[in-house]
Amino acid sequence: MLDEPRFNDDGNEVRSMRDYTEMAYLNYSMYVILDRALPNISDGLKPVQRRIVYAMSELGLKAGSKYKKSARTVGDVLGKYHPHGDSAAYEAMVLMAQSFSYRYPLIDGQGNWGSSDDPKSYAAMRYTESRLAPYAKLLLDELGQGTVDWGPNFDGTMEEPKVLPAQIPNVLLNGSSGIAVGMATDIPPHNLREVVSACVFMLENSKATDEELLEHIQGPDFPTEGEIISSREEIAEIYKTGRGSIKQRARWSVESGEVIISALPYQVSGARILEQIAEQMTGKKLPMLADLRDESDHENPTRLVLVPRSNRVDLDALMGHLLSTTDLEKNHRVNLNMIGIDGRPAVKSLRTIIKEWVNFRLITVRRRLQYRLDKVDARLHLLDGLLIAFLNLDEVIHLIRTEDKPKEELMKRFELSEIQADYILDTRLRQLARLEEMKIKGEQDELQEEKKELEQLLGSAVRLKTKVKKELEAVAEEFGDDRRSKIVESQITAKAFSEEDLLTTDPVTVVLSEKGWIRAARGHDIDPGSLNYKSGDDYLIHTYGKSNQQVVFIDSSGRSYSLGAHTLPSARGQGEPLTGRLNPVSGAQFISVLMAPSDDQLVLMSSDAGYGYLCKFSDLLANKKAGKAALSLPKGAKVLPPVLIDDQESDQIVAVTNEGRMLVFPIRDLPILGKGKGNKIISIPSTRVMSREEFVVSIAVVPVDGKVKVHSGKRHLLLKGEELAHYQGERGRRGSKLPRGLQRVDNLTVED
Repeated sequence: MLDEPRFNDDGNEVRSMRDYTEMAYLNYSMYVILDRALPNISDGLKPVQRRIVYAMSELGLKAGSKYKKSARTVGDVLGKYHPHGDSAAYEAMVLMAQSFSYRYPLIDGQGNWGSSDDPKSYAAMRYTESRLAPYAKLLLDELGQGTVDWGPNFDGTMEEPKVLPAQIPNVLLNGSSGIAVGMATDIPPHNLREVVSACVFMLENSKATDEELLEHIQGPDFPTEGEIISSREEIAEIYKTGRGSIKQRARWSVESGEVIISALPYQVSGARILEQIAEQMTGKKLPMLADLRDESDHENPTRLVLVPRSNRVDLDALMGHLLSTTDLEKNHRVNLNMIGIDGRPAVKSLRTIIKEWVNFRLITVRRRLQYRLDKVDARLHLLDGLLIAFLNLDEVIHLIRTEDKPKEELMKRFELSEIQADYILDTRLRQLARLEEMKIKGEQDELQEEKKELEQLLGSAVRLKTKVKKELEAVAEEFGDDRRSKIVESQITAKAFSEEDLLTTDPVTVVLSEKGWIRAARGHDIDPGSLNYKSGDDYLIHTYGKSNQQVVFIDSSGRSYSLGAHTLPSARGQGEPLTGRLNPVSGAQFISVLMAPSDDQLVLMSSDAGYGYLCKFSDLLANKKAGKAALSLPKGAKVLPPVLIDDQESDQIVAVTNEGRMLVFPIRDLPILGKGKGNKIISIPSTRVMSREEFVVSIAVVPVDGKVKVHSGKRHLLLKGEELAHYQGERGRRGSKLPRGLQRVDNLTVED
């Protein structure tokens, strides 16, 4: 709150620095808000735009007239109405002339007015020429008809209109953007036919809701033909609150296996899109794209061609990536902040905007009709006097010739008003001679008819609304066009490729050594045992997969770890120790490696204590060096290598202990868990596990008609069909003894 001003002995006002700076800042803020940055709801223009349009109309630069240098217009604007920089005024003028910036341009420009690729590439104002576009007449046609208030210009030497008598809600049609002090505005453009339809509906239903108005206005309609993918619910919420964001993306199609981008989002440059895609191609982030071309021309203002490397490229995934990583998809902020009829800035809902503008239009039309009625009354008044003069022409001429004060005599003799007497005296004698009674009465009849019609319109709110409605419909008929920004439900999600998505899918063989050294060889035809190992080290286990997949490692404590196959060292060398990348618990050794074709692949996790469970491959992935707990071990137990499951419904588990006890049962009897100890597979007394007297040697997964080979030293036994069925039992049983000589089992293998 400012303190009351004080005055010194000399009569000068004294204020504290705090009060002075606060007052100065508030004055500046109000000036920026009301007289520079925000549009007025009446005509949808900021002061600089209004002054440019008005100055051009005063220069006679209406549609159809001869072009004039833009510098002439800017000079008039600065010298008469807008005492600011010429570059700011010219930039505002350029914006109103660009068809890719304004939905309905107000200025018709000749010369270089910029391009959609570089809107600021326009020529200097001394080179370009301009005149008003036909659309501008909707803002100017009623200006001299008493429709709006006028005020002095900056130096008080002339007057300018405070707003223009817009015949359409231009604030919605062309939108606006600006930054004031403590507030901003971002109003998107809309379609004229839709907005007029909403205004007509509001005239007919003064209590129309936002939902009802949205049946007429689908959403914003940008100058460019990009597709709006915001949902109907999101758009409705924006118009209800006055704030939000509209999501728009490029329009594209496929021709002969190539992606053709034919429309871009509003205010997005095609050159910038090409640059963004080219950067990714150079950085090898788009290996599936072979070429990029710009085939834009006058017939096709936007035609960007993307050439994939082969017809196997998923074009939807490619475009989803580009939508996420380039300006092919863009969010447009919406902030319906404007100066209302009351002169105050506010964020308004769609209903408030339409209702306020309709009220403004009704007032404007009423003022226009009243102005015309006053003119008709004045003319009828003059014609009444003129008719009297004509009927008494000889006497009028005699009075004028003989009287010293003919005006007073005319008023006294014929009961004329001063205005009528002046008009008769100002009329030339030869004009009086030509006047005919029928002509005067004919004009009187026409004016009386017009007066009656005007009085009926002004005396009836219903008739006035009907007139405004018809005028709006006529404007829509003349200037309306089809919607450019179609509102669609997108079938493609904007999602950038992950690092794995961008990798090649080459077959690889991942090899783990006894000492925990890892490497990956290209192809599946590698003999892991023949690779070169460090002294004291040897081959332990290997797995097959692809270069874009994850590799899971299991250590002796039951923890799982994962790394990308593409990050592993080449098998051309001896690899590198896993402990350089992962941090297993103290004393734990890496005992197994695993890859799967998908994250949903089922895996059998088990311990030699005879416990196990099924889990998904994704449950074993761990994006941290310390890994994650996967298998809980009973005391004295060890981890068995995990096994991939092909068919959960029909595959069987074959478990065998070191003492030759074998059990076969359906794999579906085991539960699917995320981690833990699991359920009992084969029964072994815990004391014998702790003392390592008995434990599970091997667990295999076998198809229904599969074969299992039992290895015991140099001897082996092949079991299939009924032979294997002999060992069938319920899960968790003790199992049956193998034949004599095979009771010290080394391992099991599944045979084709």
